[in-house]
Amino acid sequence: MTSLPERAGRRCQSALNSLHSTMYFSPDTEKELTPYGIDDPHAVNLAVRAAPLGAVGAGTVTATFYNYSHTLVARYVPEVWEAASPETVLAARLRAVDATLRRLLGEETVTSEPVAEAARLALTATEGCSRSGRPLHAANADLPVPPVDRCPHLALWHAATLLREHRGDAHIAALQNAEFDALEAVVSHTASGRGMAPKWAMETRGYNAQDWAAAQNRLRERGLLGGDGELTEQGTALRKHLEEETDRLDRGPYERLGAEGVARLTELAGGLARAAAEAGAYPADLFGKG
Repeated sequence: MTSLPERAGRRCQSALNSLHSTMYFSPDTEKELTPYGIDDPHAVNLAVRAAPLGAVGAGTVTATFYNYSHTLVARYVPEVWEAASPETVLAARLRAVDATLRRLLGEETVTSEPVAEAARLALTATEGCSRSGRPLHAANADLPVPPVDRCPHLALWHAATLLREHRGDAHIAALQNAEFDALEAVVSHTASGRGMAPKWAMETRGYNAQDWAAAQNRLRERGLLGGDGELTEQGTALRKHLEEETDRLDRGPYERLGAEGVARLTELAGGLARAAAEAGAYPADLFGKG
């Protein structure tokens, strides 16, 4: 049972994740890693998200990321750690986040009291997280917390990262329980109208059109996808159940914060996320079914 309004935690995490995810589309991230010889977009993406795990191999990254092609991951990991250690990547990641948020939100905003308030609320929420069974969350939870009084935007981003990975790790458990393989999870999410467009999903996750079509066929065989590529009634119901199950497994942080705190954090993070989007944080064709 939960004392929160329906989907309150999901809405809060979605707003926070929009801030967290600016890093993956920011030119500042590649700029920080290029001096170390990490300039391929795939290598940059894999390095900055996997670095908290340490110098792990491709198998660990594929397992924890879940919806990436192992062939793509193995092309860059563990070789990327020969170019720069995880510690070096983490330092570059934080510099990139700093530059990105300052550019998108403005110097006055990143040091403002609303950002500091959002950081304090988000950090309070992280106190309700659990490391058990959540490898990406646990790895990030071991990193130092940027001080709210000196760099509230970085403290907020750190907390948003912990909350994103906490939900993500829980979502993987729900996907496995529903017997969705890595690509079926992506294809069904896109078919719901809430995921990345196929172009972006295939490019960033390392799949091709044949892989995508094969996953669609597997979903059709289960009665989850229609011939038009849209989710069937059964498919829509299963995707809805997946999100509800993820909400259940991820309720701890938001129960810790309480309904009033969750509402306030959603308001603050939502405003910042909208400002970042309006400043061009994401490609125009990132989302959608086409």
